[in-house]
Amino acid sequence: MNEALPDVPEVRVVGLPQLTSGFDLVERLDLPMHLKVHGPLEPLGGEQLAQLAERINLKGRGGAGFPFHKKLRSVAESAIKRGVRPVVVVNGSEDEPACRKDTVLINRAPHLILDGALLCAEALGARTLVVGVTRESTQRSMEAALAERGLSNGRRSALRARVQRNPVRMVTGAAASLIRSIDGGPAIPPGRKISASQSGVGGAPTLLSNAETFAQLAIAARIGPERYGNTGLYDEPGTVMLTVSGAVARPMVIEVPTGVPLRYVLQLAGAPPVPQGVLTGGYHGKWIDAATVNEAIVSRNSLDAVGGSLGAGAILPISQDTCPLGESLRVAQWLAEESAGQCGPCYLGLPAAARGMEDILNGGGPAALEALKQVAKNVKRRGACSHPDGSAMFLESTVKAFTDDLAAHVLGNGCGRPVQGVLPLFEGGRAPTGIPGGGESEENGPSRQKIYVDWTLCRGHGLCADILPEVFELGADGFPTVAQAQVPRYAEAKALRAVRRCPALALRIEVGTRSQAPTRNNLPVLSQGRGRRALGR
Repeated sequence: MNEALPDVPEVRVVGLPQLTSGFDLVERLDLPMHLKVHGPLEPLGGEQLAQLAERINLKGRGGAGFPFHKKLRSVAESAIKRGVRPVVVVNGSEDEPACRKDTVLINRAPHLILDGALLCAEALGARTLVVGVTRESTQRSMEAALAERGLSNGRRSALRARVQRNPVRMVTGAAASLIRSIDGGPAIPPGRKISASQSGVGGAPTLLSNAETFAQLAIAARIGPERYGNTGLYDEPGTVMLTVSGAVARPMVIEVPTGVPLRYVLQLAGAPPVPQGVLTGGYHGKWIDAATVNEAIVSRNSLDAVGGSLGAGAILPISQDTCPLGESLRVAQWLAEESAGQCGPCYLGLPAAARGMEDILNGGGPAALEALKQVAKNVKRRGACSHPDGSAMFLESTVKAFTDDLAAHVLGNGCGRPVQGVLPLFEGGRAPTGIPGGGESEENGPSRQKIYVDWTLCRGHGLCADILPEVFELGADGFPTVAQAQVPRYAEAKALRAVRRCPALALRIEVGTRSQAPTRNNLPVLSQGRGRRALGR
């Protein structure tokens, strides 16, 4: 069984180091050592910074790959238009078991990240900087870095800077989750999709990007776009930080120039010469087969072209002697457990998808395969965040990549190989439910309520989605996209308000305890098939 990755695994570099400069000298670059290695950094104006990011084609390194210069300009324009100070947020919430590259940068080169963030803060006229983390080691390192620069969260500070520590959960890495936690709420998506560039922390325009993205910007600002472009590909210059684990002899974080063959990266980590498949982009990523590995190079465009994904930079090969569907099932179960429990496609759809994969492995036949495909299709583009979309993409990729094994399980008696558990998950098989963190406070514990839509009464007024966006999203037809869903603890009062205010009286709530099936309680509920309010007991 593959053990959980440490916070800071072995670090390697191909070619000349940029982000990892100085790693051969010390374990952590404090401010004096950082300046010795990288030198001073001159401030840049807002448009200069945007032009720099555009010239080096800098895209977010957290998975989405959004062009940084567009985000920077959008925040600046929104701040000027509204006459408010923007906020800068560094997202260092790396909560996927297979990803460690941002954690390595925060632990070993925190000032490089701060360089990029402070460049942006000064260019935008921001007076607030927040660094979001989820691990104790990254919190310690970043708080020490802020102290080394004399930055604090004091009210009289010219720039108020602090570290926001959130629980280790997949959904806390979403931009909306981080912003919500900075504002004092739970670290889960708010249920409505609003651009942070327009309205983020405290409602102010917010420049939020991944830790590596800010570090790359700091490198480019020092050496200039010409020198930066001398490394890597013409259309994707610079280096990429990758986390390589799975069936490898030496799990590592490695800095490589774009354009390096993927098979060379795998060889450095001691992967099998002919892997059965390679998961690219992490657990919201895509599988590619052994033949495709030989064609792929490390770049966003190349991996996309061969059916893979750069994503968050995680690369995970598996060997020929493990069952790929069984390996994927373990990940699918973990992804289902990581749900925030606040929207149907995620809370209900992902466990159903994992059960579908399990049914295939247990001899469910073609019907089980079709059911899995249908569930994966149904959860996409309907959740409160990108978690169900990424999870569905992973499952669809599994079905597409391992057709021989799939046929053996669907049409025969299975592939005959054991599940070795080579894809890393958190130690102890951690399986939290509900609100992030595993803690079960009164507000953040598992929900006691389920809310139901009576389709015989619903008229598509849409008021439920306005009052309770954590649960309801309207489809293209104007009707809710879920028929029933668990209500987050913190939103129980809003759920009751939605029931009371529904013009068609089409909503009802059932309340249960953690040890019982839901039972009706003294809350307004709607008797099935009756157009009047009733009190349950």
